[in-house]
Amino acid sequence: MKLHLLDILILVFYLVMMLFIGWYYRNKARQNKESYLMGGKKLPWYMLGLSDASDMFDISGTMWMVSLCFVYGLKSIWIPWLWPVFNQVFNMMFLAKWLRRSNADTGAEWLATRFGLKGTGVKASHNVTVVFALIGCLGFLAYGFIGLGKFVEIFIPWNLVEAYIPFHVAPQYVPHFYGIVFTLFATFYSVLGGMHSIVVGDVIKYAIMMVGCIAIGIIAFTHLHGQNVNVPKDWANPFFGWNLELDWSNIVADANKKIADDGYGLFGIFFMMMLFKGVFASLAGPAPNYDMQKVLSTRSPKDASKMTGFVSIILLPIRYTMVIGLTVLALLYYKQLDLSAPTGTDFEKILPSAINSFLPVGILGIVLTGLMGAFMGTFSGTLNAAQAYIVNDIYLKYVKPEASTKQIMTMNYLTGIVVVIVGVFLGFFAKDVNSILQWIVSGLYGGYIAANVLKWYWWRFNANGFFWGMVTGIAGALVFSHFFSGIQFLYYFPVLFAISIAGCLIGTYSAPATDISVLKQFYSTVRPWGFWKPVHDQVIVEQPDFVANKRFSLDMFNVVLGVAAQLCLTVLPMYFILWMKLPLLITVGLVAVIALILKKTWWDKLEN
Repeated sequence: MKLHLLDILILVFYLVMMLFIGWYYRNKARQNKESYLMGGKKLPWYMLGLSDASDMFDISGTMWMVSLCFVYGLKSIWIPWLWPVFNQVFNMMFLAKWLRRSNADTGAEWLATRFGLKGTGVKASHNVTVVFALIGCLGFLAYGFIGLGKFVEIFIPWNLVEAYIPFHVAPQYVPHFYGIVFTLFATFYSVLGGMHSIVVGDVIKYAIMMVGCIAIGIIAFTHLHGQNVNVPKDWANPFFGWNLELDWSNIVADANKKIADDGYGLFGIFFMMMLFKGVFASLAGPAPNYDMQKVLSTRSPKDASKMTGFVSIILLPIRYTMVIGLTVLALLYYKQLDLSAPTGTDFEKILPSAINSFLPVGILGIVLTGLMGAFMGTFSGTLNAAQAYIVNDIYLKYVKPEASTKQIMTMNYLTGIVVVIVGVFLGFFAKDVNSILQWIVSGLYGGYIAANVLKWYWWRFNANGFFWGMVTGIAGALVFSHFFSGIQFLYYFPVLFAISIAGCLIGTYSAPATDISVLKQFYSTVRPWGFWKPVHDQVIVEQPDFVANKRFSLDMFNVVLGVAAQLCLTVLPMYFILWMKLPLLITVGLVAVIALILKKTWWDKLEN
């Protein structure tokens, strides 16, 4: 343990400040349901963007990225496309404004704008979305809860705390104890202050993380000066062929084992499958979690586009400054780090080990506070999304539609506490962080894609098709994830996608089309492009001056530019810390050119 009094005081000050923020915003949050869950839809887009970026800066994901960067070098920038990270670019260019035009409060409520309130499958489609959202939220709460506890245990060994705890905690539940302590702080300010306190807390946490990441980058840059890192050939080259061709045999032999275990050796095939899945996942739009809630909380569709574009700009350079900084320190002083595990080398220990070994007093406290704040931000955002679905889509829809503001607020507080308890309870039964994450990403979100692509772009797709597409997709994904894991699941995704599409089509044609008045309202309000001609023909009868959305080609052009810019922003701090001058200059030039083009093709053309 290397924590000093100053480090501890920084962490304690942050926790007290979060409690104060929750207490300060309690009255504003109690004004009405929209103020509590959506910040009254009055928060500035840049604050919501900072908040959304902060929620994506989680501990477990950053540990994973550092381990990838160590083993795969600059080629590691492609692997997060598994999520896919470029979905933010699709949201930025067109999907965020489409979603915001609905003026809904949740993803389930949005369905009413697309499929109406009556008809076969409408209630079922609403219910399956609520269930999907709540299971996803609870899974992520358990995931973050366990991840934080294991992280804290590294820096605060239980033997130093045990004497001050008036009850016995079994060794296997020490991470859970730490997780509960920090969960209580996150619960207090997020439940009491709602979206207002969550966003303000996230902005403060982002500022802390920015200081910590830049400090790590400076420390790594200073240590690297005049030294050479011992890495395989092409480690510092982000481009690749069919094969990965990174040989760690004479440097860190276990890195070859990780590459084999991960299954990324045939990188070209892996990349194509990742891109195939990623494009469809991005076309489906935001999943019903904190990301969607931030989009729906913006002031206008134009602000929704700005917010999602802002996320990549403020998240990637700062996050990857930390990633490459810790990677460089680990490469320079590899033998000083304790990365041993029963199965060999655990590369995910690089982040905590490097932080513990190389950060000076004060900076260590700032980085730890930022990473723990990252957990609290992700936790509180996910909790807020779960509350929104329970209160808006269950309580107000089925239990008490005429509830008063006071009753709604009481329900918000109660559901917040219950959701936290259930999430923590699930955390106790989870085997490990990775098992939860694989289940969510592979099982749950793998089946989400087909139905949510068709809902935007095809007029004939109805609520019945949505329900059966979701059911077949999720059921198929859970079966596939039982037999295949990791990279294997990705290779079988086209089969899963085909099964889900079949469910969508069978469900759609087994029921009548959505009421034409609902379709006309949706099409004329949201204004999507796609296969909407029969609806368009009826809209122009009533609105002769209505102009169809013909921006498909421009949107796709902007998406390609946006993804390229996102990659440049990712690799930029890596080139800088490694002081690769020519690639750095080329990357800066590319960012500048793309920014100028997007100013004309995207920013100047933003509309509500």
